[in-house]
Amino acid sequence: MQKVLVIQTAFIGDAVLATGLLEKLYNYFPDAQIDYLIRKGNEGLFVKHPFIKELLIWNKKKNKFFHLLSLLFRIRAKKYDAVINVQRFASTGFLTAFSGAKQKIGFNKNPFSSLFTQSVEHIINSEPQYLHEIERNHLLIKNLTNNIPAKPKLYPTENDFLFVEKYKTKNYICIAPSSVWFTKQFPADKWISFIHSLPISLNIYLLGASSDFNLCEEIYSQCSHLSIDSLAGKLNFLQSVALMKDALMNYVNDSAPMHFASAVNASVTAIYCSTLPAFGFGPLSDESVIIETTEKLLCRPCGLHGKKQCPQLHFNCANTIKNAQLLNALNDM
Repeated sequence: MQKVLVIQTAFIGDAVLATGLLEKLYNYFPDAQIDYLIRKGNEGLFVKHPFIKELLIWNKKKNKFFHLLSLLFRIRAKKYDAVINVQRFASTGFLTAFSGAKQKIGFNKNPFSSLFTQSVEHIINSEPQYLHEIERNHLLIKNLTNNIPAKPKLYPTENDFLFVEKYKTKNYICIAPSSVWFTKQFPADKWISFIHSLPISLNIYLLGASSDFNLCEEIYSQCSHLSIDSLAGKLNFLQSVALMKDALMNYVNDSAPMHFASAVNASVTAIYCSTLPAFGFGPLSDESVIIETTEKLLCRPCGLHGKKQCPQLHFNCANTIKNAQLLNALNDM
């Protein structure tokens, strides 16, 4: 195997989870050129990644299909031995099917799967055995490697660690309060209540992208008498990861920061509102805690992914979670 392309142009958390494939492929083919195709906006996570030879970036927001065709010509020119497509959508299926690669591997739910050289069954969890996403992804390269999936991994640089060193003067926790989806996001008032129950000896850092600034400021403004700082938009992805790595605990939703923690084996408490860990996107850190409502709600889960609002309008899957559950996660660690 001389040249391999892995494709994952979905959301940032999905791109992180797919790095398990990069780890495994490098382990088996250390001399191969491994390239990674991602969506524009996610490239900051993979700066100086030791196993990625070249990042290919698809701009989905501007001239989407023109860029897709440009990528196809670029991919064909590289003459890959294998193209491994982690996605199930037509656009990346098109790239895979017409890549010219010797091996074209993807999931059977992709509309172009009939043109792949290997089509792998995509299993959304079913009893008695639930698959984690990294196990589902690994099925794509099982025949090239072995039966054991690799965990995702990110590589903050020395400069990233140096940049956040000033925040590590005493014990601290990180909270990433935001999510793209309303029903995956622990409510702001619940975060505020939890923060007020924390020991005053802890530093508290609110993490997020620039788009999360208003939410983090809302929480910060009502807790500003404590040792708390909002870093939303002030750290890049890898700097955030470098800060999370040494936190006593990272509190996250079922969202990308959970996968950031997994990728550096950082302690993490993941709060699940409308979704379930059984869907296959749970934390992978050695020290991880899952928080869910203790009430039996007939409406939960309300879907495989998050929604823009609670279909029942009560959001009890979040509102019935208690501070003590979050505090116990920290105390147990």
